[in-house]
Amino acid sequence: MTDHLPPARSFGSVADIYDRGRPAYPREAAAWATADEPLTVLELGAGTGKLTEQLVALGHDVHATEPDAAMLDVLKTRLPDVRTSLTGAEDIPASDSSYDVVVVAQAFHWFDHERALPEIARVLKPGGHLAVIWNARDERIPWVKKLGRIIGSAPRERDSAGVLAASKHFAEAAEESFKCWQTVDQHSILDLVRSRSDVIALPEEERAAKLDAVAALYRDYGRGMDGMQLPYVTRCFRAQVVPRPADTGPLPLVHSDRDASDPASDPVGGPVAPPTDDDSGMLLIDFR
Repeated sequence: MTDHLPPARSFGSVADIYDRGRPAYPREAAAWATADEPLTVLELGAGTGKLTEQLVALGHDVHATEPDAAMLDVLKTRLPDVRTSLTGAEDIPASDSSYDVVVVAQAFHWFDHERALPEIARVLKPGGHLAVIWNARDERIPWVKKLGRIIGSAPRERDSAGVLAASKHFAEAAEESFKCWQTVDQHSILDLVRSRSDVIALPEEERAAKLDAVAALYRDYGRGMDGMQLPYVTRCFRAQVVPRPADTGPLPLVHSDRDASDPASDPVGGPVAPPTDDDSGMLLIDFR
């Protein structure tokens, strides 16, 4: 499908599939990564707007950037009032000290960190911070572990704290985790698999075989068109920018003057709330 594209730029060929198949982010994770009050937020690698939607719902003044035009087109259709730029993290179209927060969801591993981290630090206001968010399937659940064996598991979120700790531009990162559940059916679980960069790159026969294996797993554990719940742990990292020589020191985050009554700030539907029972040992199938 994308024989000549680097993995980071392969998603545009499946932008609609990506949007249908990927999970949303918990509202509380977006709030922890930013703040409860409206701020100026730059989102890097925004994709189709899965996190952007939550940031807007919190009332933030969001500038969403994405290097893939097809992915950004889906975002603009979903959120036509959000300011967007077709750009990567290594060359941010913004002046110094422009944003209270920079946030990245499911894209930090694609960055050239040596170039991107100084750029992110440059556009942050004194006292501002970078937040990195990851949705990871909860493979403590037996059927989810079987899914991971078929499609692969990439715990890239574990590298985020180390990357930030090694950077001279950011202080030690704080961490927090949240649970969320994605409702999947026999169609959307295949879209989830089709949207993976490693699956996109497979030869057609290998891709078809992997999709057949996932479909068989769903038939064993799922409930047909009724769907089932795929559990995730959303891991968040938040690191304050180190003061530049010209800065007098960390200052409180500057609030945006965005009108909270603006329709663009109205809440939008969030992900399905997880069950309150936290006994993972009982969650063998996890369907509603």
